[in-house]
Amino acid sequence: MANKEHSLVGIVSALLIGGGIALGGFFISETLYKSRVALNTADVKGLAERRVVSNKAYWSVTYSVSGSNSADVPNLYKASEADQQTIINLLKESGFSDTEIKPGILNYRKKEYRDENQKLVEQNHILVGQIDIETEQVHLVSKVRAKLNTLIAKGLNITNNEPAYYFTKLNEIKPAMLKEATKNARLAANEFAENAGVAVGGIRNARQGGFVIRDVGTNYGDTRKIEKEVRVVTNVTFLLTE
Repeated sequence: MANKEHSLVGIVSALLIGGGIALGGFFISETLYKSRVALNTADVKGLAERRVVSNKAYWSVTYSVSGSNSADVPNLYKASEADQQTIINLLKESGFSDTEIKPGILNYRKKEYRDENQKLVEQNHILVGQIDIETEQVHLVSKVRAKLNTLIAKGLNITNNEPAYYFTKLNEIKPAMLKEATKNARLAANEFAENAGVAVGGIRNARQGGFVIRDVGTNYGDTRKIEKEVRVVTNVTFLLTE
């Protein structure tokens, strides 16, 4: 009986030792495999660039009238409404529609000037209005801005604010640009592989960078020019084969 128990213990011990060796071999092989994969890869970047034209423009025109007496305020409102209509008429005659022209409310401000004894010496009543233009006719904006300046010569107090141009159709060009960036990344990987005497295989992983939109010819800013540059960089890891 004792011999049988001793024999059983020996068998179990042998199985445990064998299993340990096998398991250890598995981990060693797995480690070697992962190391091999890590060593036989190439990390490269792929760039894609496009020049596009803005499809949205936002522009505002500010106008104001003023008077030095509180009794002038009713007439100031009439004058301000007349100026507003003059500006709107010019915008419509130049090609903008009612839906693109958005008149705002009039803002009233009062300024008082007093001497060292706090005696009122002068007052100024000001009405300020603004008209916003939101349009897809981006090339029309600069032409109409030039026309609007002629109203200044007629006595209107106008501030012709700088327009902002935007490109909002990024989703339409994203797929093609990402494809191009990945293609350029593979070209870079092929050049690396050729120098190393290996071949480029499949993609192990890829990371997309953010899309950047800038005014043409600038390193920052994306609202002042109609033409924009769109760029994206992808980081791709390719497998290499011998």
